[in-house]
Amino acid sequence: MTDESWLVVIDPQNIFAAPDSAWGSPFFADALPRIRELADAFGDRVIVTRWMPTADRSTSWGEYFAAWPFADQPPTDPLFDLVPDAVGLSPLPTLDLPTFGKWGPALEEIVGRGARVVLAGVSTDCCVLSTALAAADAGARVTIAADACAGSTAENHAAAIHVMGLYPPQITVSDTATVLAGR
Repeated sequence: MTDESWLVVIDPQNIFAAPDSAWGSPFFADALPRIRELADAFGDRVIVTRWMPTADRSTSWGEYFAAWPFADQPPTDPLFDLVPDAVGLSPLPTLDLPTFGKWGPALEEIVGRGARVVLAGVSTDCCVLSTALAAADAGARVTIAADACAGSTAENHAAAIHVMGLYPPQITVSDTATVLAGR
């Protein structure tokens, strides 16, 4: 890592953290202190994303929301708020997108084409994975801070980490201590 790298904290929201949420990761509370540690080290080079339920229902997202009606709420619903410990991780406004993967023109405009990015957040087996693969395809240099990610289950987290580990040198799987040691 260099001082030119960015930390992208993916979707640290109530909907993915609350134990009573159908999408709540049982590992989010364990990942959050490491996310905070990384954010402190990256300072102004942190962007936090949020998944928002604003996708076009005439697409496959219509069926998705039919399968998960609890999430088919207005974007102002507290489900989509950042968890309290994630508020203030970044000096920038959150990047709110209706997609699993957060890599695209809006994020690339912030971090730069071919940027070095460290990914952390939730869920390893959905939004982190989708972001990592798209970022690699776009030419970014991606590091996954695996211990700062939370999966839907331990098995799904491990499977996603395994899959992302199949993409070297564009994607590197690491941990918080190693990322911080390289800053």
